[in-house]
Amino acid sequence: MKRGKKYIKVTKNLDRNKSYSLSEAIKEVKKTSYSKFVGSLEVHFDINIPKDKDPKSIKGAVSLPHSTDVKSVKIAVFATPDKEKDAKEAGADYVGLEKLIEDIKENKIQFDVAIATPSVMAKIAVLGKELGPKGLMPNPKNGTVTDDIKSAVSEYKKGKQTFACDTSGVIHMKAGKLDMDDDKLIENIHTAVSAVEDVLGKVYNQAINRMHVVSTMGPSFKVTYVKPE
Repeated sequence: MKRGKKYIKVTKNLDRNKSYSLSEAIKEVKKTSYSKFVGSLEVHFDINIPKDKDPKSIKGAVSLPHSTDVKSVKIAVFATPDKEKDAKEAGADYVGLEKLIEDIKENKIQFDVAIATPSVMAKIAVLGKELGPKGLMPNPKNGTVTDDIKSAVSEYKKGKQTFACDTSGVIHMKAGKLDMDDDKLIENIHTAVSAVEDVLGKVYNQAINRMHVVSTMGPSFKVTYVKPE
């Protein structure tokens, strides 16, 4: 892959085979980020995919202890009329069922998270082509299929994020913004690691082959991860 001049400049004296402690890696990411805006810190996990699992089935959600973005998350809620009030009071941007399904099929609305009650899942199955490829189909594994609509919407509005494994066996997560304190970013990453461990049902050394941290625009750094006691 062809790299730009700025990337080449910031990586000129880097040892690309070196592995860093988590705190060292975060400092390097901040130092080598070359975006004109405040970029994000991302963490990438190369995981050990269980032989009996399809990588696409590995997914979950995590609420990081420190806010990762100021972006307003748009949420669509599929629910029966008796649940609509709870969804709207919690801050859902789109609420309904039949009309909401039609609007999505006609590409009239865009959103970041879809939440549904269990009773309507059969009806929204028709949106597989629209929601599936975007990773937006509600799923019990990440808490987006629930009767507690109010709590689910509130959590995602506060920054809860979903994550999934891609076909190459990598999970990508946002761990924060580069202007956040290092200690807060480290705490967020510890929480992200725990979420991956929970999904795979294994401890870090068994679940994850490698971890890298990277900025929105900048090189990645391999991390020798030590879990806090």
